[in-house]
Amino acid sequence: MEEFTRIVKPKSKIRLDKYLYKAGLGLSRSAIQKLIEEGKILVDGEPKKSHRILRAGEKVTVIYERPKKFHVEPEPLTLDIVYEDDDLIVVNKPPGMVTHPAPGNLHGTLVNALLYHTKLASQDDATRPGVVHRLDKDTSGLLVFAKREKPHVKLAKQVEMRKIKRVYLAFVFGYFELDEGTIDAPIGRHTLERKKMAVTPLLSRSAITHFQVIKRFEHITYLRLRLETGRTHQIRVHLAHVGHPVAGDATYGGRKKPSKMDGEKFKEIIRIMKRQALHAASLGFEHPTLKKYIEFTIPLPQDMQELFDFLSK
Repeated sequence: MEEFTRIVKPKSKIRLDKYLYKAGLGLSRSAIQKLIEEGKILVDGEPKKSHRILRAGEKVTVIYERPKKFHVEPEPLTLDIVYEDDDLIVVNKPPGMVTHPAPGNLHGTLVNALLYHTKLASQDDATRPGVVHRLDKDTSGLLVFAKREKPHVKLAKQVEMRKIKRVYLAFVFGYFELDEGTIDAPIGRHTLERKKMAVTPLLSRSAITHFQVIKRFEHITYLRLRLETGRTHQIRVHLAHVGHPVAGDATYGGRKKPSKMDGEKFKEIIRIMKRQALHAASLGFEHPTLKKYIEFTIPLPQDMQELFDFLSK
């Protein structure tokens, strides 16, 4: 473990997360955010949230383990390219594929495949070249990657300013009473199970998910969801929090049979969905060079279409 300490200079007036990114830690923004969520970043001895504005004279302490550097290898893997130009590439990620390499999982990721196909912007983290946003391993759908530095910065800014439109489709257990609405509940690291996220007031960040019912089946609701924020596992955590876990989600209760559901029907749903029934179906943003809004939409993947057909019988 290493310890990094800084005394905030007068006239800093900057958010904690941005201060640390500029302070020379050598960590990516996401790594800094994870440390904040885990309570490993202290201001005058107390953990604070990422948006905390620092004041002159405060002592900022970071307790962390410097990540081991590794080289990301290009690999000739299959890509489903939806759009590509000199600045960016939009791909349809299949379920089961990790977005980018990390220690213990260096091969077979979407970034490995993209590097074989094209050059990606390295930006602040060479282990995640071109990454603008991510999808969980078992969530399918649209992702955009930057191929050059300036577009990368501009796309990242759109994410930060909540200007990228991300729409998901999901099958969830239970009957949604409201036709549409908003789940506004802060998300942070689970206090006991550190690999999970949870709705909590402790070291959490604002999280907002808008939902709309597409179709109601017996014991299952088909939803359209739009992210206003993009927290780790946000949709899965929010839906489980309101009592409607995503069907098939092993982490957040989606592989437990609802009390009133027929056992054979549940077994068939779980047979079809070997992962969470969540798909990033639509992605829209302002093109960083062309300065015009572009949007992409893709249909349900095979397993979720099979589930829809089974429920429609």
